[in-house]
Amino acid sequence: MSQNIERVCIIDDDNIYISLVRKIIELKKLSDVVLVFNNGREALDFFLKSLGDEQKEEVPQVILLDLNMPIMDGWEFLNEFSKIRNKISKKIDLYVVSSSIDSRDIERAKAIDVVSDYLTKPIKLNDFERILV
Repeated sequence: MSQNIERVCIIDDDNIYISLVRKIIELKKLSDVVLVFNNGREALDFFLKSLGDEQKEEVPQVILLDLNMPIMDGWEFLNEFSKIRNKISKKIDLYVVSSSIDSRDIERAKAIDVVSDYLTKPIKLNDFERILV
């Protein structure tokens, strides 16, 4: 594949959304690998495990994070991920992807250092192409 993004991570509990995003990434050849976690706890465990692994090929270059999930929501994940982000040497672009259009959510997310941008669901195709190229 000719794209720059080898691995994308989706952290979301909506299976329809996950299937749609996977299909778009596959059809447009935007990434080779799509990792999926259904809540922030699963994703955080993955990243914590990768800290002890010298081979960080499994760490994604892009994270698409939903805010509203069970077990550990996106806000909790962002709080915990912010604590370990500097221990991961690989560059990671993290995008909050939410159906919330509340300006307080948008401003709060954008104020967090590890967040690259806030995207509103449904994500437009040109947004996918912009963040995954």
